[in-house]
Amino acid sequence: MKTGTILIIIGLALVLIGLLWPWIARIPIGRLPGDIIIERPNLRIYIPITSMLLLSALLTFILWLIRR
Repeated sequence: MKTGTILIIIGLALVLIGLLWPWIARIPIGRLPGDIIIERPNLRIYIPITSMLLLSALLTFILWLIRR
């Protein structure tokens, strides 16, 4: 695949995710055990460790299937 084609596919995927965001936001993937949330007055820090590990594994699997 050429670089331009890949960029167009990524752009279309981002537009699709943006359009589906109201429904995607309801999926509890960002609130998994292992995600760190620090809440204090006037401060909220969210570190999605488990969510990012799961997302990384999923993307690795998808890219592995595509390159096969």
